[in-house]
Amino acid sequence: MHRRRLVLLAGANAAAALSPLPAWSDTWPSKPIRMIVPFAPGGATDVVARLVAERLSVALGQPVALDNRAGANGIIGTDAVAKSAPDGYTLLMTTGGAQTVSPSLYPLPYDSIKDLAPISMVATLGTMIVVHPSVPAKTLQEFIALAKANPGKYNYATGSSLINLVGETFKLATGTDIVAIPYKGTAPQLSAVLAGEAAMTIDPFTAVQHVKSGKLRALAVLSPKRSSLLPEVPTLQEAGVSGVELDAWAGMLAPAGTPAPVIRRLHAEITKIVATPDFRERLAALNYEPAGTTPEQFMQLIVADTAKWAKAVKATNFKVQ
Repeated sequence: MHRRRLVLLAGANAAAALSPLPAWSDTWPSKPIRMIVPFAPGGATDVVARLVAERLSVALGQPVALDNRAGANGIIGTDAVAKSAPDGYTLLMTTGGAQTVSPSLYPLPYDSIKDLAPISMVATLGTMIVVHPSVPAKTLQEFIALAKANPGKYNYATGSSLINLVGETFKLATGTDIVAIPYKGTAPQLSAVLAGEAAMTIDPFTAVQHVKSGKLRALAVLSPKRSSLLPEVPTLQEAGVSGVELDAWAGMLAPAGTPAPVIRRLHAEITKIVATPDFRERLAALNYEPAGTTPEQFMQLIVADTAKWAKAVKATNFKVQ
């Protein structure tokens, strides 16, 4: 069903590109643009959005103002964009979790594929399995062996539905019984492992410095390839575990029906921004890596990831805590 939607949407985009351009397209943008971030200020997505907004304002010659609409795992802010006029003056900066996992976990007031038009991925944030140094395992396979030999003894900290789902998928893939301990956010989940309250967590690369200092031990990264930030840490696939890939991302979308010339202009400007050394340095300081995609590639990724997480939810019989 999702693939059929993609084909229909691609056809609609192609038709829009061939149709006569609206008279106002030559003067867009002629007023300030609002970029909605469906999370609270200060978080990683908010910081990336601010970096993009600053540079996009200069490129477009109009202010790009951030509007933080936090709540309900990103649903409130995303819904505001999905129901906004498709005129190029409302944009969304969101994450893979909110865009591709939420459809399988919550009843949504919008269709995450039909009601939003992808523009470009902006950055990726790797994720990794980390353990407290007291855990007597130097490799992922050693940790799996420990967990299998001691069912229910080891636990993992989880601060979000996505981390919880990935944790349960990991347990299913490895045949281990590791107990989930919920925390209110990814910062508390990391603090729990640093303090030794939890043995393990799946961290969105906020713990890179703690790994480098020896306060935590990284066993594997969940991205398809090794990270340049921790090149010595193997991927899950290299460590012998498949089916648990996770590459967190931040990307920009607009309401469905936004004119093709506007999508093309925004994509072109984002591509330029992502390529600048200054922007890449700022991302590196946040442990993000720059990423650019065409709108079509971005849609393909969203469709594929939505299907992947739906399958994972069903396989693990996952329920939101």
